[in-house]
Amino acid sequence: MHISSAIKTSICTIAASLLVMVTQVEAQPQSQARYQPVCDGYGRYAVRAAQKRPTVTLGGTVVPYREVAFRAEVPGRVNYIAGEEGDAFAKDDVLVALDEEELRAQHGAAMADLRNAEAEIRNAEVMYSRELWNPQSAPVNKAPGGMGVPSMFDQFMTSYMQNMAGQNQPWVDRYADIHSFGTRIEQARNAHVRSKSQLRQIEAKLRDARSIAPFEGTIIRKHAEEGDTVQPGQPLLEFADMGTLQLEVDIPARLMYQGLRVDDRVDAKLDVGYQPIPARVAQIFPMADRQRHTVKVKFDLHPKAPAAPGMYAEVMIPDPNAPAREVLVIPTIAVVRQGDRPMVRIVSNDPQAEKKETDKGELQLIRLGEYVGEDHISVLSGLRSGDCVYIPTQEKVGYY
Repeated sequence: MHISSAIKTSICTIAASLLVMVTQVEAQPQSQARYQPVCDGYGRYAVRAAQKRPTVTLGGTVVPYREVAFRAEVPGRVNYIAGEEGDAFAKDDVLVALDEEELRAQHGAAMADLRNAEAEIRNAEVMYSRELWNPQSAPVNKAPGGMGVPSMFDQFMTSYMQNMAGQNQPWVDRYADIHSFGTRIEQARNAHVRSKSQLRQIEAKLRDARSIAPFEGTIIRKHAEEGDTVQPGQPLLEFADMGTLQLEVDIPARLMYQGLRVDDRVDAKLDVGYQPIPARVAQIFPMADRQRHTVKVKFDLHPKAPAAPGMYAEVMIPDPNAPAREVLVIPTIAVVRQGDRPMVRIVSNDPQAEKKETDKGELQLIRLGEYVGEDHISVLSGLRSGDCVYIPTQEKVGYY
């Protein structure tokens, strides 16, 4: 049978099209399988790279959020100290009390002087009223009693002649007497004010004889014991707010004003375990040191951080002048702590393994780096890109 060339060409074209379609159908599952994220899913996370800017490590000191040093304001004997180092107290609790017997005696004397001054005011006011309504300079008050008519006549004639000669001015005597009694009232009031000031001064010393806690905190150092005799200016104890600890660091100015701001998150490392913990920029001092050319910055530490005042710590400050680099990151909740050794659980990449909730993999020791964001941390060694790690779905671990 003879088949024309046109029919042969059509048959070949149809056969080639079918072959291409079959090849695409067979290749599609393989392509999907190659790009399907078999690790990311329920309880699994694929280790991947992320961009992070290099940091500069600087040393600092852990300090309390607030700290006060109590010193003796008055001389005396220490009668009471509330506790020992490490004891916590609430606000307005009495921490130290000095002997108050001498001050109490002075307070009683000042109260007596105040009452005497009040009595002097009342007496001066009465005398002024008497002079106002019954003048002592009036002639009737100078007249002799009884039948002293000659003397009264002589006084009358003498006063008349003095008035005629301009030698006697009764209104001047009247004015002088009233002014004198008014001056007594003013002097009595001034004495009352002075007595009240002395009383307030003694009451202030009585308050200074007791050291009151200005906030809730802990005694961190004692400088005196009960029975000691102290002088003004001598230290008694140091009191600090231990609820929030801060990291105080002197940072070079070149790292400060190009990116570091209040509320920024950085990484820190403590002496205990030397493991990275998050720190928040709490305060940036407005002026650099004139000699060292550094800026003092305070960072808030996490309340669960194993820190104590006076400890050495390091903080990693981002370097704005260095280019970013790639680091491997994992979620912080994937880290398993066994003592001071961080680990993760390596699980299978099998897609069917996602449905096995009991498959938590094998423990793998890793070395952690710095935090990346609020919920990821970098891994320096122990993992490779693409490794599948187990992450818990309920619990939360880490400082964030």
